[in-house]
Amino acid sequence: MLILGIESSCDETGVALYDPEKGLLADALHSQIEMHRLYGGVVPELASRDHIRRVIPLINAVMDKAGKKPSDLSAVAVTEGPGLAGALLVGNSVAHGIGFALGVPVIGIHHLEGHLLSPLLSDNPPKFPFIALLVSGGHTQLMEVKGLGEYSVIGETLDDAVGEAFDKTAQALGKAYPGGPAVSAMADMGQSGVIDLPRPLLHSPDCNFSFSGLKTAVMNTIRKHSGPLTDEYKNDLARAFVDSVTEVLVAKSLRALKHYGYKSLVVAGGVSANKQLREALRSACGKRGVKVYFPPAALCTDNGAMIAAAAAAHLKEISEGASEKEDGFSIKPRWSLEESGRA
Repeated sequence: MLILGIESSCDETGVALYDPEKGLLADALHSQIEMHRLYGGVVPELASRDHIRRVIPLINAVMDKAGKKPSDLSAVAVTEGPGLAGALLVGNSVAHGIGFALGVPVIGIHHLEGHLLSPLLSDNPPKFPFIALLVSGGHTQLMEVKGLGEYSVIGETLDDAVGEAFDKTAQALGKAYPGGPAVSAMADMGQSGVIDLPRPLLHSPDCNFSFSGLKTAVMNTIRKHSGPLTDEYKNDLARAFVDSVTEVLVAKSLRALKHYGYKSLVVAGGVSANKQLREALRSACGKRGVKVYFPPAALCTDNGAMIAAAAAAHLKEISEGASEKEDGFSIKPRWSLEESGRA
């Protein structure tokens, strides 16, 4: 089976060829970061236009790299939502056009499900059930995952996503969008404990998050600072921010694991690439006999490989009669992961 995966939900055009038996055969990704950096964030109309320019050349590139022809395809997988409506329309129009022309099924995949299942592309994939921590620029959620399509939200951000807090903190520290890598690098050079920042909802009994107040605390700390904003000071503030975020994410993940009695944690989404978060989760989970799984570093951002891999898992269940797939063209800019289950 050969699956073409297409991801175009936001500011990255991702295409991949995936064989469930042979693994990832080829993938290509075009990031729009440089284009959007001038505006300090993603401009939806510009994103859509760039997807139009990029998606067909990327498909041709992965087909050539893998030495495959369109007639070799068994299915096409595409991000159906959530995301920017115009961006989703580009990927879905191309996917359904290819599917119609070749007479192969088109599998619509939830963007977060792609991230959640991306560790399936690693050498040591997790097994169901597990707790999942999804952390990105648009989402921060803890989920109970009982099986494919069996997802329940057990905690989520009440305001800003953690990735957005990274971006705004980076902006306050004079760094360009996107802010995650820059803040992480600065934190590596800073000292813990020099600056104190709040740990929002750290001691609340639930598994919810809040990062709006932390973002504001960073800005207020800078505003109240009487001395010069030296590199040393900025690095210490970045360290304080990362320490706060990491402590909260780790604590809430451990709370969920303990409550549900699971011994596996999957961490996915763009922020899962953060060095300090990975180290803290590995340390905390290791002490408690919990196995923690991350996607391959290159597949933490949006990509076509995770969409193709998720589709492969669904196609396997469909072939075994365990689930069905709704057919037809649709995009879902707003779509909860719990509603995406195909039981």
